[in-house]
Amino acid sequence: MKNSLGKILLVLLCTLWLSAEDFKHHFTLSNTSPYVKEAVIMTLDLNQTNRDKVLFFHFVLKKSPDYEFHRLNVKETEVHHTAQVHYEYLIYPLRSGEIQLHFDLIQKATTEENLAYSFSGDRDNVKGLTTVDTQIDLPPLTLKAKALPKGTSLVGDFSLTHSLKTNKAKAYEPLPFQVTITGSGYPPLLKDLFPENINFTLFKEKPIVNAVNNSQGTRSTVIYPMALSHSKSFDLGPIVLKAFDPKTQKSYKLRVAEQHFDIRKVDVKSLVDKIDSPKPLESDWSWLTTILMTLFSYLVVFGAGYLTAISLKWKKKSTEQTSHPLKKKIEACKDEKALLQLLMAADSKQFALSIEKLEKGLYRNGKINFNKVKQEALEKIT
Repeated sequence: MKNSLGKILLVLLCTLWLSAEDFKHHFTLSNTSPYVKEAVIMTLDLNQTNRDKVLFFHFVLKKSPDYEFHRLNVKETEVHHTAQVHYEYLIYPLRSGEIQLHFDLIQKATTEENLAYSFSGDRDNVKGLTTVDTQIDLPPLTLKAKALPKGTSLVGDFSLTHSLKTNKAKAYEPLPFQVTITGSGYPPLLKDLFPENINFTLFKEKPIVNAVNNSQGTRSTVIYPMALSHSKSFDLGPIVLKAFDPKTQKSYKLRVAEQHFDIRKVDVKSLVDKIDSPKPLESDWSWLTTILMTLFSYLVVFGAGYLTAISLKWKKKSTEQTSHPLKKKIEACKDEKALLQLLMAADSKQFALSIEKLEKGLYRNGKINFNKVKQEALEKIT
């Protein structure tokens, strides 16, 4: 038993030693103590040393919530029995403190005979090739990431521009507004440009992102399209974004100056039809009188019940035809945006909850039942 265990351990040790002797590896890091979200370029060179084998390599950086990475390049040199592979990665640490980079490396060994029948394309395009795969344990690399100044929103060298077509509009009319951030650094994707306690309605769309990764980092242009709306004139306070440039190790601010918007009120009556619904149809009861007179002695109870049913039906029809003029407009709304605009224009507190639900579904990624909200609005005016 001891002899068997000894042989197994000896085979394992020999395998590890042979794998280590088959190739050499070399890592480089452009910066071992970056700031959080500062670009770090990592390279790995694999050079085959054992020319008695045909080798291939599969290398990846393991995923982690501590960092974000992008493979920039892989270069292979095709030399007989001498595999040379160069990997290049862009890495962004996402927290401060010590961060370890871990890797997966598999060495794939085969023979010339197998290769002659199965090799197709470059070394990453091997189809049906029989290989002996060996998992290689590479030592992790360590980054000691430095914390950013308090309140930092952007990391890199960026500039900010904004565009506003007009600062005058009618009540509830959307005012298109756009902010563009351009520069080099960690992509400037922000959850919110405005504080939570804004006093106007904000319509947001998904940011438009154009980012290109390279050996210097990431070059980005991010556009934030939006629109503002209010029932009366209002002020948009200054937008201030605090940024930090790791290259200069200095903080700076990107600003949008305070804006004033003149809103012209609209007469709510102009949004509602002034023509009332048609008058209720008049019913001719003469035929009923004739029937009652003829069958009065036999059908007194039946006649009374029948008369009551007809009366209730007439009242229901009359109520429907003299309903609130806003009811038909609500029923005609086909989507959330149309219903929201109509209810806001009505300027009635009874629709406040319905307006809040619609805004949540349209602009805060909430889930709503449109038909249910529509029915609730109808019930408030019935």
